[in-house]
Amino acid sequence: MIILFDLDGTLIDSTDAIVSTFHHSFDTYKATHPSDEAIKALIGYPLDIMYEKLGVPKDKVWDYVAIYKKRYRIISKEQTQLLSFTKEAIEIASTFASLGIVTTKTGSYSQVLMEHFGIMQYFEVLIGREHVLHPKPHAEPIHKALESFDTQDKDIWMIGDTKLDLMAANNANVNSIAVLSGYDDEKTLEKYTDYVMKDALEAVVYLQAIQ
Repeated sequence: MIILFDLDGTLIDSTDAIVSTFHHSFDTYKATHPSDEAIKALIGYPLDIMYEKLGVPKDKVWDYVAIYKKRYRIISKEQTQLLSFTKEAIEIASTFASLGIVTTKTGSYSQVLMEHFGIMQYFEVLIGREHVLHPKPHAEPIHKALESFDTQDKDIWMIGDTKLDLMAANNANVNSIAVLSGYDDEKTLEKYTDYVMKDALEAVVYLQAIQ
């Protein structure tokens, strides 16, 4: 079995880091701030799309992204934590499946976070925004991750907390499980998968039982 995990809202809670860094970038350009809720509603999308949806002019989007990345790299560790039972979920999953991470976050920063939390060694691959042309919900990130595995005769599952994760799984023709530990609600998630569970641990225990 191969299990691919999303990061934000699935394995980690970096809401404070993300929201505070967005506000920092708007402060930098003395622009009108979006609300915290408006930012949270877009978590899971790539940064450039988030800024565009928050009203930043297209010709300024990458300037904002640059400011964001500069600060996020500094504060991400102190303002990010593992979600409850994440370590247990990963440790159990590693006993019966090959593991990967597929995220729209910058991969290099994501790897530093996973190393900081002491769980990077469980994953064979980490695909971030810089590794693909087309981020989730496109199938490319999942296809890219699967290049690191022998997929023959393997069940493949994507675990994520937003419709983007589930749409990417559907587009890549792999199985998916939604978790309620992140940013999309149950009603939204049910539109894209048959499996909605409390968190990554519950999802992993289910997969262990059916392997």
